[in-house]
Amino acid sequence: MRDGGSLLMECLITLGAKVGFGVPGESYLAVLNAMFDHQDEFRFIMARQEGGAAYMAEAWGKLTGEPGLCFVTRGPGATNASIGVHTAMQNSTPMLLFVGQVGGDMIGREAFQEIDYTAYFGSIAKWVVEIDDAARIPELISRAWITALSGRPGPVIVSLPETLLTQQVATPPCKPVRIPEPGISMSQLDAVEAMLNRADKPVIIVGGSRWHDDGVKSLCNFSMTNNLPIVAAHRFHDIIDNHHDCYAGDASVGMHSYMKSMLREADLILAINIRFGEMTTDAYQLFDSPNMKAKLIHSHVSDGELGKIYAADIPLHAGPNCFAEALSTRTLVANSKRQKWCHTARKTYLSSFKIDPQDSPVDMSVVMAVLDDVLPDDVIVTHGAGNFALWPNRFMKFGHKARLLGPQSGAMGAGVPAAIAAKAKYPDRTVLCFAGDGDFQMNGNELGTAMQENIQPIILILNNGTYGTIRMHQERTYPNRVSGTDLVNPDFVTLASAYGFYGERVASTQAFRAAFERALASPTGAVLELMIGTEAISPRATISSLREHSKT
Repeated sequence: MRDGGSLLMECLITLGAKVGFGVPGESYLAVLNAMFDHQDEFRFIMARQEGGAAYMAEAWGKLTGEPGLCFVTRGPGATNASIGVHTAMQNSTPMLLFVGQVGGDMIGREAFQEIDYTAYFGSIAKWVVEIDDAARIPELISRAWITALSGRPGPVIVSLPETLLTQQVATPPCKPVRIPEPGISMSQLDAVEAMLNRADKPVIIVGGSRWHDDGVKSLCNFSMTNNLPIVAAHRFHDIIDNHHDCYAGDASVGMHSYMKSMLREADLILAINIRFGEMTTDAYQLFDSPNMKAKLIHSHVSDGELGKIYAADIPLHAGPNCFAEALSTRTLVANSKRQKWCHTARKTYLSSFKIDPQDSPVDMSVVMAVLDDVLPDDVIVTHGAGNFALWPNRFMKFGHKARLLGPQSGAMGAGVPAAIAAKAKYPDRTVLCFAGDGDFQMNGNELGTAMQENIQPIILILNNGTYGTIRMHQERTYPNRVSGTDLVNPDFVTLASAYGFYGERVASTQAFRAAFERALASPTGAVLELMIGTEAISPRATISSLREHSKT
């Protein structure tokens, strides 16, 4: 016999879980007690706030491809964690959020901190389940794990009444599961090949989660052999090696004018595992809906994404790896127009990296050049939300070993927790977080988690004394009427020191390289405060496109 909390932990460990994030609560003490019994197999990283814990779990899921686990208490704990659930949904990240619940004998009475989690999370999660019988824990945890990973991956909420967790049960734990990936038939592949052969200006757009190295390699080989430019969907820059000769940039926030032109001129869009979000479509202005002017081949691991916005000429319910590997078996008819199109796309992408000098104490164009020079090939980059995120999104090249963890939901405060999760998974890799001064203060307290767990990322705080994105829109819409966007900030260097991090304020462009080398060498992680000034809210090259986007 075992109690429900012990059975839950045994199921998770059997399924492959090794790390979870959370904030302790009295509503799931039995689970915490079970973690004590399994501390050699399972690491619980205690966050400072449930929102930070949920961001960590989301980042873990995106980085590893396995569900990120988060444990929070009822009521306020669950509501705090909801921002990470929303982020996981929009990022298509597998995640399990375990929420303590009032005892089964109190449910429905509006007991202390009681929430109906199905009603609360229903619109931002793939599935919400409340387990009311400890004997069903293996069945429902197995299903939750499978649901988080299947189709379009996403978050699953598991509500755990206190009485369930202390209930004694003889049921054995569940067994490991396998997640199938839908494939493509030969007749479908023939149709895809025929349509691609008729195209002179095709573009491949890739995105989504659950990509494998073999699938990415197959797609890169196919594009190289057949001269097909590849574009990354919003904040999926790290799927394709940005140094690949067919990589042509990203269709993302503040989209560059050359990318808009290329996508409008394309006569065929091959969309692989993307969901046609607002940023990738420039607020749905790039393509007519429901029928594009270009031919559309849309492949997605979830049939729910096919025809959701754009009706495809060839819709394919297929996983990205199966589809890419199938494509790699075909060779298109040689086409000089397609070859020129692909070459021009790549050349234009490379030329877009030119940045005008910034009128700022610390010139971010120089900062990005230094980072390009000194960062290792396997760097993991994280960020939250704000104009500052355009720097890593627009002006970094991600090689095949590098990773990018950024919120498609535009959630501020995601970068620091994501960096902690990434460094927990890969302690020997360089993890670099970009944060604005406002963005950092959303979850800067999670440096306490990093200190306690001996996790040492590097954090760049771009300090311009304002909520930059909102200020930009404010000054455009209501000129000379600044309200609610100026920030009075703490001493970030002293704050970093209080958490055991190396801290340094960088007040000039010339000082950055040496400061960053000190940060890289620091055994305690580092926080560098970059004084960028209000005139360097974002790269000048992107300001006009941001304003254009905001008008749509």
